[in-house]
Amino acid sequence: MAIDMQKILAACDHTLLKQGATWDDIKALCDDAIEFGTASVCIPPCYVRAAKDYVGDRLKICTVIGFPNGNMTTATKVYETRDALLNGASEIDMVINIGMLKAGERGYVLNEIQQIKAACDGWADEVGAAEKPILKVIVETCLLTEEEKVEVCGIVTDSGADFIKTSTGFSTGGATFEDIALFAEHVGPGVQIKASGGISSFADAERFMELGATRLGTSRLVRLAREAKKVN
Repeated sequence: MAIDMQKILAACDHTLLKQGATWDDIKALCDDAIEFGTASVCIPPCYVRAAKDYVGDRLKICTVIGFPNGNMTTATKVYETRDALLNGASEIDMVINIGMLKAGERGYVLNEIQQIKAACDGWADEVGAAEKPILKVIVETCLLTEEEKVEVCGIVTDSGADFIKTSTGFSTGGATFEDIALFAEHVGPGVQIKASGGISSFADAERFMELGATRLGTSRLVRLAREAKKVN
């Protein structure tokens, strides 16, 4: 069976988070995302307002919170979240405090996610938004043991967040098929899975989706789609 490229692209958060990204780069990213029908663009917080003004309602804007290390204070992350929403983001990808998870501080990690979820929901209630912002929780799987991965699945489930996400793409590894399969086995009902980091082909993307991912964080698939379009 042929790979359904459009179905895969529709699940992509077309991503550019490199430190040197300029507004021209972000604008081009938005143009590509609209052309190829991706789920969103995932961009640095400083460009959210400009991107929202540029795309209007044609495209969802996703941004990152506590990125990439996750060890800011909870209050800082909550402020970042509210600022991003006020600027026009509709999807929030937050990094957990990995050190706290590894130290066994389950309550700290859970409380932090819950506070950010409350900030998302509270903003939606304040402005009368038709849809509440989507919250994705980045757990940086490459830094976790198998036991910690299972534990964080339970934490994310209990938090009320919408997604568990594998990776920032800024650490020692990205998404693996094994981690997506593990997440699918251990997250609770209603928690979706985002595979992110190192997705370099449509074949790999298709496999991640077969294993349970409903979102993909990637910077490469749109480029591959454009190359395929030129060939055809």
